[in-house]
Amino acid sequence: MLVLKLLLTPLFIAGATLAGRKYGPIASGWLVGLPLTAGPVALFLALEQGTLFASRAAQSTLLGPISVATYVLAYCWCSLRSGWFVCWLCSWSVFFVVTAIFNQLSVPVPVAFFAVVGFLLVALLVLPREQEIVDKPSQVAPQWDLAGRMLAATVMVVLLTGSAQSLGPRLSGLLSPLPLFSTILVLFTHHLQGGTAARSLLRGVVVGSFAYEVFFLIVTVLVEPRGILIAFSLALLGALLTQGCTLWILRGMARPSR
Repeated sequence: MLVLKLLLTPLFIAGATLAGRKYGPIASGWLVGLPLTAGPVALFLALEQGTLFASRAAQSTLLGPISVATYVLAYCWCSLRSGWFVCWLCSWSVFFVVTAIFNQLSVPVPVAFFAVVGFLLVALLVLPREQEIVDKPSQVAPQWDLAGRMLAATVMVVLLTGSAQSLGPRLSGLLSPLPLFSTILVLFTHHLQGGTAARSLLRGVVVGSFAYEVFFLIVTVLVEPRGILIAFSLALLGALLTQGCTLWILRGMARPSR
């Protein structure tokens, strides 16, 4: 199991990072919106703790995109006046506050799903509007950048799955969407390319979160009655289909600015 964690996680983040370097920050954020961390965490939880534990954790994870979207909103609006460090502290503080609130709530699956979809749509509307879209990186990333991202992602997955029993299924699920990948990406982007590029990347994260929500809805509903293989295969398929459909949203955002 440890070998899978050490192999799959860095491969996921490496693929997203390299694709983002080629197509620009908004595409990078869109890719990070996929459950690159939470998906492997959920799979490992199912294999290690059983399908009932995984189903309960996935149900809690359904609310995760709201925490991520509030993190994005906080970072984007803060970036209009502040540098990357202040934006990081502010946005992560908001994420943990919202996560702590959700840890005290119990929301039915259908209500959680539609609440998240509605919140993501509202978040897209209230994000700061940009006069330009950054398509390609203007500076070359440091040589250690990719290796650092892969290492950080792997450490996070190992820590989350290793502490799952002490955290319990609810808190494990709520913490699994911790925006580590997007934070690593946005901090480097903000430092190297400026606030506009950072906000473009985070806008892509919100758009990509729709696929995240579909993934965990399917896992929540199917992992216990249908088993791990069927549930995660259908969840991955649903997430990829949703991710494909959100491409038109990104194109619509970019077209008026160009």
